[in-house]
Amino acid sequence: MRQEGPGDAGRSGRAQAAGAAAPARVAGLHGGTAVDERPGSPTAAANPNSTANPNSTANPNSTANPNSTANPNSTTNPNSTTNPNSTTNPNSTTNPNSTTNPNSTTNPGEARSRRNTGFLGTSLHRGILTSGSADQLAALTARAAAAPSACVQFVEGNRLRLYGSWGVAADWDEVSHTSLEDSLGGIVVRTGDTLAIRDALADDRVPDGVLREHGGAYLGYPVHDRMGMVLGVCCAYDHRPRDWTAEQVAAVAEAAEVATLLIGEQLARYELEQQHRFLDAVLDSLHDGVAACDADGGVVFVNERMRRLWGDSPVEDVTGLTDGSGMPLRRDELGLFRALRGERVRDEPIAAHGRGTRTRYFLMDAQPIRGVDGGVAGAVQAVQDVTRQRRAERFRSCELAVTTALAGAPSIEAAGPRVLEAVVATLNWVHAELWTVDGQTIRAAARWSAPGWPSGIPVPERLAYGQGLAGRAWQVDKPLWIRDVGRPQSLISPDTSADRLHTALAIPVHDGSGPIGVLTVFADSVEDPEDELVALMSGIAAHLGQFVERRRVEDLQRQLTRSKDEYLALIGHELRTPLTSISAYTELLREADEPTLVRDGPRLIKVIERNTNQLREIINELLELSALDAGHADVRRTPMDLAAVVREVVDRARVAIDGSPVVIDADLPGELIMPGDRDRLRHIVENLLGSAVRFSPDGGHVAVSLRNTGRTAELAVSDAAADVPRAEREQLFTGHFRTARGHDRVVLPGSGLGLTLSRAVVEKHEGSIELTGGDSGTTVLVRLPLEIR
Repeated sequence: MRQEGPGDAGRSGRAQAAGAAAPARVAGLHGGTAVDERPGSPTAAANPNSTANPNSTANPNSTANPNSTANPNSTTNPNSTTNPNSTTNPNSTTNPNSTTNPNSTTNPGEARSRRNTGFLGTSLHRGILTSGSADQLAALTARAAAAPSACVQFVEGNRLRLYGSWGVAADWDEVSHTSLEDSLGGIVVRTGDTLAIRDALADDRVPDGVLREHGGAYLGYPVHDRMGMVLGVCCAYDHRPRDWTAEQVAAVAEAAEVATLLIGEQLARYELEQQHRFLDAVLDSLHDGVAACDADGGVVFVNERMRRLWGDSPVEDVTGLTDGSGMPLRRDELGLFRALRGERVRDEPIAAHGRGTRTRYFLMDAQPIRGVDGGVAGAVQAVQDVTRQRRAERFRSCELAVTTALAGAPSIEAAGPRVLEAVVATLNWVHAELWTVDGQTIRAAARWSAPGWPSGIPVPERLAYGQGLAGRAWQVDKPLWIRDVGRPQSLISPDTSADRLHTALAIPVHDGSGPIGVLTVFADSVEDPEDELVALMSGIAAHLGQFVERRRVEDLQRQLTRSKDEYLALIGHELRTPLTSISAYTELLREADEPTLVRDGPRLIKVIERNTNQLREIINELLELSALDAGHADVRRTPMDLAAVVREVVDRARVAIDGSPVVIDADLPGELIMPGDRDRLRHIVENLLGSAVRFSPDGGHVAVSLRNTGRTAELAVSDAAADVPRAEREQLFTGHFRTARGHDRVVLPGSGLGLTLSRAVVEKHEGSIELTGGDSGTTVLVRLPLEIR
């Protein structure tokens, strides 16, 4: 499109030259013309008395070929160009009834209803018909009609906008808009028919103020679209009254048809461009990558998603591509080129390796593009990124494998290798470790390396709290992602990484009470953190924690069942022993005669009384133990003299065993004040001393000592019996176990619950109790705090 100045818009070069040569004459000639139909415009106000130079206008006799004829039924090729210098015979004959196509006209009402919209409902703009084309068409119209000026106008809203002119003197800004209500072009638009004015001064159809000042002749023809809607006006004007011949009317009509065709072609290009833009936007918004090629295999289109998926690599580059079985993909196996051979490809799995990121997986579709002749004109290929779906499937498989491994394992240590194997296989990483908390350290319970990965990765057996990757994850109790463990600030030692391990992930394992272990995995490449992967590992860690907690509950249930059975058996035995004695001696008393009752009665009654007291003691201890365990019994810690309590119990025991081959030795301070429950502590000393006397052999010594260690009162009760095996020491505190060592003296009978009750009372005092021993015997050591914590 040629460049125009503000004052030259819409004017042909010829008109500009004429305007420059005789501005006063042109202003007078064209003041209030059909293009600028406003009497008040600057050009209309020009000198009306100026005379026109006939040599400055188009000479109708010099432009017409007298031998040419116009065929009213002829068609115009929209792609043909119009020569503004072409000539038209003004004397040629044309059927006046053929100047207007009855199928392309619009009734006045329909024209009025459509005039506010552009072609096909779209507002017209200057880009539809370029000013150069419109100027050439206006020049052709003027010459064909043997008129000094012509113009092409189009409807925009309620006005007519000038798009091209020939012989018009007014500037573009003055003639660009003409009202539809008070202009001759508006009459053409409203009626949708030809308007021929011989003399504006004598024609009542001319609105007031239009062409009235100097008069003149006007010939206008509507410009239609292919649907028959009026788009604008093609008109010719002469400043002198004149008759318009049928040939001239036909010429203007044909010029209007040419305008329609030019507009249609231009608008078709515009709509095609819009469709291309729309299609490009749609394709660029797809989640699938799309590429197309021509019949020679040259790539002609790649959407934005394809560019992101393929990176800088050309679409036809198969480097790093493999098929579903992992075999390298050849170029001719790419969907685009298979489609060129007429093949349709559907959901073909491919994988891309080593393109700057981890392996990605795609589903490939392709099909040929058929031309109008049915031949292959090109091909289109679409690839869908299914990496996320594949990973989700692998994650589900990993969770299933972990669940299966845990289902049949007796312990976390036994399940560890299978769990780590599933994790390594799922992530495509190379090494994994499972650590479990063991006291103040964390130990390696299991490890696994990918098949083919070099073995011998050094893994320490134990790590302290906060030491190494596992120890740090245990300490901070949250996932840790280390992008490269080979960096100097890494938690992994250089010997462990050895330039082979890079990215590491550590996930704490929890049960209901807190962290119980750490799951760590390693990759042989540097990878950025991924929330999905952390979520998967956290889920697996949760499975491990639930497994440990479930196994712990199951173990507790088994232990509870076993303890209940043992407890019932032991209590039954302890209760049955005194009951048996009571029953037997009661039977003897009932069957004895009078002399026997007199002789043996007191002794028998004494035995019954002793067993009754023992039975009462057992029941009382059971009730006391149950109350302490349930928290229903209060331990009232008030200042008391523990030395006095121990001395009192020792004195009573010595009286009770008087005559027995056991000696009680005591080493007690004069006084030892501490906060405690006097009655319950006295009962503990009685139980411990009674047990020591019962299990000591004849001639043995029982030692009782009490001392102040500064922060605790330490009570030790030792017997002379054989040492209790270490495996039995904790069992003696459960109340479900009786050792077979030593003697069972009836002088100080026991319930079998003494150590169990003693531990419960000592723990209520925030103290401790334990069994120690050696070749000389067994010692029960009780430590009680001297101050309330």
